[in-house]
Amino acid sequence: MDPQSISASRHGLDTLGLSHVGKAYWNLRPPALVAEALRRGEGQLADNGALVALTGERTGRSPKDKFFVREPGSETNIDWNDTNRGIDASVFDKLQERTFAYMRDRDLFVQDLYAGADPAHRLKVRIITEYAWHSLFARQLFVRPTEEETANHLPDFTVISMPDCRAHGAADGVNSEVYVLANFSRNLVLIGGTRYAGEIKKSIFTVMNYRLPLEGVMSMHCSANIGKAGDTALFFGLSGTGKTTLSADPERRLIGDDEHGWSDTGVFNIEGGCYAKVINLSAKYEPQIYHAIRFGSVLENVVLDPVDGACRYEDDQHTENTRGAYPIHYIDHAVEPSVGGHPKNIVFLTCDAFGVLPPISRLTTEGAMYHFLSGYTAKVAGTEAGVTEPQATFSTCFGAPFMALNPAVYAKLLGSKIERHNTRCWLINTGWSGGPYGVGLRMSLPHTRAMVTAALKGELDEVATERHPIFNVDVPTSCPDVPPEVLNPSRTWKDQAAYAAKATDLAKRFVENFKRFTQASDAIRAAGPRV
Repeated sequence: MDPQSISASRHGLDTLGLSHVGKAYWNLRPPALVAEALRRGEGQLADNGALVALTGERTGRSPKDKFFVREPGSETNIDWNDTNRGIDASVFDKLQERTFAYMRDRDLFVQDLYAGADPAHRLKVRIITEYAWHSLFARQLFVRPTEEETANHLPDFTVISMPDCRAHGAADGVNSEVYVLANFSRNLVLIGGTRYAGEIKKSIFTVMNYRLPLEGVMSMHCSANIGKAGDTALFFGLSGTGKTTLSADPERRLIGDDEHGWSDTGVFNIEGGCYAKVINLSAKYEPQIYHAIRFGSVLENVVLDPVDGACRYEDDQHTENTRGAYPIHYIDHAVEPSVGGHPKNIVFLTCDAFGVLPPISRLTTEGAMYHFLSGYTAKVAGTEAGVTEPQATFSTCFGAPFMALNPAVYAKLLGSKIERHNTRCWLINTGWSGGPYGVGLRMSLPHTRAMVTAALKGELDEVATERHPIFNVDVPTSCPDVPPEVLNPSRTWKDQAAYAAKATDLAKRFVENFKRFTQASDAIRAAGPRV
């Protein structure tokens, strides 16, 4: 069988007006995609079988190059701001024309997939790429249809990624040679000028964050797993805060590592795979992720030993944002289909670069809403272009770059579900202790795992707590397998006055940031830090 015609949909590229392309490789499986990528010189195999590719200059997302087309539907729904930037339809038309011209007579790789493990809320997506390794990335990251479903796949949304097609910056109405453009009236995303595969994944997540809440479903930038008793837990946090690492727990089954929806029937994974940071990856501390990196997986910007092809996970010469993409069934005992019940616990993960937040705190419902809207963390080195060291930031809903609607929409949905299902909420700092970044040390992963385990098992429910005088959260006084002095952040600093000054400074940042949430109730506002 000719490999470019395997499992082709009856609904071809002509539905987009594309014609005169080269070979169209439809829905190739991993072995064929790996073979094509190697034949075309797109990457090389590591000794563990993973395909390793370099992304060039762009080793992270390019948020300043993402735009939404202003049209009647998006105009009224999107929360227009510095993150959600608008462009005229004429700008999109111009770059679509250039993209389609670039695709003429060029070989293309097409994947027909789903976003959403719950059939009641899934989106049919089509990913069209010029690189075989991008097609492999998409196939491993999204939900894979059956052969029968593929044959009748008419996409609800299409992503076209042509990394070597570049814009002309301001002359084209955009910021640089990179463009990530979403047009909801055409159900189309155009990506050009960047080889970073994460743009493909996050563009569909942004689409789901736009569509799902309008259907009454909470969309979330979080990981999820489920315990032996059937208890679901959610882990919110930006890239680098530990969502993937902490949800990949040998004692619990993984639902998903990054993107989920919460409907009236429970939680479902938006994806069918995982996209893990692999800097300093080790079999000792992250065994499930380590062993998931094998044939069929994609590694981005990982350095290989020139002699034996072994992965040098500790080597950040290309970027600290090295990544591994693999299907969820590469994780032992993962849940398939990737759905779970209503969560009993929600964990907000923050990477505190100041080193002053407690490593674990119990939150009231109002406190949970305060910290969900605040979304305090640090941008971790390499996650975005130009970020070379952690920077304190507030990212609403722990995912502002991907949230197209007003934050109040997501907050209202989350708050109502927490109340309805009596969900316990926790704030966990995976950042620094004993001093700020550059002075203190990063939180011990074994200690963080122990705190998460105790919270999810209910072992902290009856433990006495102390109200933090500045951050206004309830801090457990003891936790199994964690030294008591670790739980109180001030005790890890040599200079108590310096700790108080730095904590007060961060608290003021919280308060100042929260002023923009004018729709928040007095009770939610009162649950924040005290200055």
